[in-house]
Amino acid sequence: QATAETPSQQNNPLAPRDPHFTPKAKRVIFLFMHGGPSHVDTFDHKPQLDKDHGKPLPFPKPRIVSGATGNLLKSPWPFKQHGESGAWVSSVFPKIAEITDDLCFIKSMYGSNSRHGGALLELHTGSDTFIRPSMGSWINYGLGTENQNLPGYITICPSLTHGASTTGVRPSCPPSTRAPPWATPPLRPNGPGSPSSAASQRSDVARYNAWNWIC
Repeated sequence: QATAETPSQQNNPLAPRDPHFTPKAKRVIFLFMHGGPSHVDTFDHKPQLDKDHGKPLPFPKPRIVSGATGNLLKSPWPFKQHGESGAWVSSVFPKIAEITDDLCFIKSMYGSNSRHGGALLELHTGSDTFIRPSMGSWINYGLGTENQNLPGYITICPSLTHGASTTGVRPSCPPSTRAPPWATPPLRPNGPGSPSSAASQRSDVARYNAWNWIC
């Protein structure tokens, strides 16, 4: 059971909080690989798709589609089962196939919107509308952060339409720090190996602090 909030937690919405259950994981790194390969070409073997290759779709198409579509197309890469778990992996990832017993494959997820923007918004917020908080916002709100002088979570090059940095209906106190596209290279104004002047360091700190307030 969750413990009662301390006065400091009541005054500071980002103060660390104990979870409802004892956690098993020490840390989680979520990498959203925008533009990654299709699941049907990597880890999601579809034997029925192999059988129906070249045939029309046997059920109604999604309500929202991006354009005209043709007949079914199977994956051009063969699949094999690997490890004691028998996980299916295509020939695209021969090295990953060697460690399948150390991986967890989630195949129960589905989306209600086939358009990229709506699907990505649903991935990050659970909804394809623009009113829900992102995963990072929920975690920040529920657990707080041990870094009281650093951002609770950061989104790098977030798109406004994909919802990775939104707080939605949650209080505006725990937004992500959004690093804009021009900040993604190493943030060293004088180049690698060059010492930064005190003035440029102060300028960097001021810029980082400004990003803290970008919602």
